[in-house]
Amino acid sequence: MEQLSNIRNFSIISHIDHGKSTLADRFLELTHTVDARHMRAQMLDTMDLERERGITIKMQPVRMNYKLKTANYILNLIDTPGHIDFSYEVSRALAACEGAILLVDASQGVQAQTLSHFHVARSLQLPLLPVINKIDLSYANVEGAKEELTTLGFKREDIHKVSARENIGVEELLEKVLHKIPPPKSTGEIPRALIFDSLYDEHGGVIAYVRIFDGAIKKGDKLFLLAAGKQCEAKEVGFFTPARKPAGILAAGEIGYVVTGLKSMDAVRIGDTITALPAASRYNVKPLGGYKEPKPVVWASFFPETAGVFVQLGDALKKLRLNDAALAFEECSTSFLGRGYQCGFLGALHLEIVAERLRREFGLSFIITAPSVSYRVYIKGQRKIIVSPHLFPPKGAADKVEEPIIRATIIIPERHVASVLKLNQRFEMHVGDMESFGAERLMVQATMPLRTFVKDFFDTLHSVTSGYASIHYEHASWQETELIRIDVAVAGDVVEALSRVVSPASAVREAKSVVTALKDILPKEQFEVKIQAICNGRIIASERLSPLKKDVTGYLYGGDRTRKMKLWKKQKEGKKKLKGKGKVHISTETFLKLLRK
Repeated sequence: MEQLSNIRNFSIISHIDHGKSTLADRFLELTHTVDARHMRAQMLDTMDLERERGITIKMQPVRMNYKLKTANYILNLIDTPGHIDFSYEVSRALAACEGAILLVDASQGVQAQTLSHFHVARSLQLPLLPVINKIDLSYANVEGAKEELTTLGFKREDIHKVSARENIGVEELLEKVLHKIPPPKSTGEIPRALIFDSLYDEHGGVIAYVRIFDGAIKKGDKLFLLAAGKQCEAKEVGFFTPARKPAGILAAGEIGYVVTGLKSMDAVRIGDTITALPAASRYNVKPLGGYKEPKPVVWASFFPETAGVFVQLGDALKKLRLNDAALAFEECSTSFLGRGYQCGFLGALHLEIVAERLRREFGLSFIITAPSVSYRVYIKGQRKIIVSPHLFPPKGAADKVEEPIIRATIIIPERHVASVLKLNQRFEMHVGDMESFGAERLMVQATMPLRTFVKDFFDTLHSVTSGYASIHYEHASWQETELIRIDVAVAGDVVEALSRVVSPASAVREAKSVVTALKDILPKEQFEVKIQAICNGRIIASERLSPLKKDVTGYLYGGDRTRKMKLWKKQKEGKKKLKGKGKVHISTETFLKLLRK
């Protein structure tokens, strides 16, 4: 067992696309953790989805052995995502570490998510090692990035410069990690381990990713999960290289995994404390700090295409939640789509990633409703939380309605200020303080309803600033407001999955937008299809989808025209009978096209 003084536990944190995964690759090469034959770019991004999109979605721990002079060190690195939707992954990774590398792209400088991660690390009182990456780029602004880091309290002489791609300054950075990030501490011999992540294995059951704070856990130990109140046996323990590698023991200060053998996916909770069963019964073992429960900000319902897949969808969501603690879900049902699951996410990208993982990893097909947010609705003194738009009460039925307001920090180039301010009315945004942030950049504070933000604010902001803006947001308050529900009827049937909650001022615009989109997307039927947007019992927008034109006389050759006229008349009468009676099936592809549009 290695001494605590020779262990370092650290993360790499930064804004998205600032080079975390590339820097982690250089560390793996430098420490010979991965054989050169098996090395590939983004080595710690284990999902195909991560590699395709070029972003990190899941945190990934890895153990590296490094020798400096005559001393041997164990370096436990946890690579983290950079996108705002996966910030909960970052907070959990930091709680398992003693420090972090704060990485900044020399060409982009400090971004909004850099600030977010910085404040999380500071709240945990973790030492940070400021690093400027991509110094090899011809358009790198190293001095500008340095200046912005000094505004966060870093000294210029403490800022390290690297090019992870060209392997410049990486070995010196690794040595700095040994000197700047402290070794872990242990307070006792009674085993205590924090679960910071988990996944489900068909053979081993739930596998808990743990950081050992006290004592040690060995294969075969009888264990107890304090919060869940469950007992289990350590079927296997080990660490990550980055593949799982069995070991005889995990000691204090180390990061690894425990195969629990538990088949119940609800038994293991992120943030729970594992201890030894004898110690749990003899002593008052105190749980470790754990984590703050994430609060979903975006809601959408998932409905299986066939009723028989409902149970499989539920099992898949349970397994996914083990690996994605920010995912929330519960059963729901609608008259149009039947039984499904109402799911909560940390953002629109989080929703998109979960949906794609369900399709790829579990082979499921389903329909997703339009994203929405939660509302506080007061009826006869009782407060209800409404997350499904089709359940939002009609006008006059509620005493009052409150919606969530977010506080956003936006960093933009000065030349794009006018373009951003033009978004005020469209997104009901209120701009507050603006201050200089580095060379020719501004930090803008703004508030807006979460309802308008999740719609397409992020994409619109990037569009009007040519991709140079970055944003971080957090819940600020609940605000009383006036909102109304729009229902969408197709061929006379209200499609609950298409209902939406909007402000009265934007109702007509939203209604016209959805019916026009449906007209463009829906395939034609044998009959005319009415598409209507209804608000407070009144049709406020309508479109008609013309019927298919089938040549019923195509097989006739020559002859009397009377036969053709009889067939045309019969076709017309048939369409007339179908009108108002025909049913329209909206496929998954149609729903997805509408959501994208």
